[in-house]
Amino acid sequence: MTVLNLLCAGAAQGLVKALQERFKAATGADIQARFGAVGAIQEALLGGEACDVLVLTEALIGRLVAEGRLQAGSAALLGRVRTGVAVRAGTPWPDVATAGGLKAALRAATGVYFPDALRSTAGIHFAKVMRELGLHDELAPRFKTYPNGASAMRAMAESDEAQPIGCTQVTEIRYTPGVELVALLPAEFELATPYTAAMTASAASSPQAALAAHFIALMTSTDALPLRSAGGFDN
Repeated sequence: MTVLNLLCAGAAQGLVKALQERFKAATGADIQARFGAVGAIQEALLGGEACDVLVLTEALIGRLVAEGRLQAGSAALLGRVRTGVAVRAGTPWPDVATAGGLKAALRAATGVYFPDALRSTAGIHFAKVMRELGLHDELAPRFKTYPNGASAMRAMAESDEAQPIGCTQVTEIRYTPGVELVALLPAEFELATPYTAAMTASAASSPQAALAAHFIALMTSTDALPLRSAGGFDN
């Protein structure tokens, strides 16, 4: 069985899964994917995990191209992903349009769900937001942190708490059943992260090169634009 090995930031998990069957129909190949926080995915690559295509933030892709780990000229932009506030489906939507509203909503929450504050893009940012709001230490006993945003949102969807709240990238919220996107973070806390796909240097010099190029082209194609937009990618 022919397999394309993919290491991918959680922000693009929904897009990859939506395109797997289309890719297999065109190439006959399956996708073996690992999804996770940006830091964890970078560590996997550097640790030697099999990888033909890597999806990470634009800044990290650029750094890895410069280091020779990714094929120069293969990088293609998927789009920007914003960071938003979510609640479990069926619970009231708080007003988080302003810093004051967000602060009040977080204080009222019975649990605060977000991804790894050391290795995930959204988790690092949200921890900083809570510090700027003067809430980090106060809310710490209610933190529910997970390796990535998708697992944080799944856990919130399955929780039985009265009023949980979560924060992660919009793509991870929209692709998780049982949670609802309330709003983006207030303007002063906005985070819009560009994500990019690239071929690894090892794949470029192997028979995997054609498959890797095909999947990168598929993810960034005009045909896949509705999927990217629906999933939370901005052009």
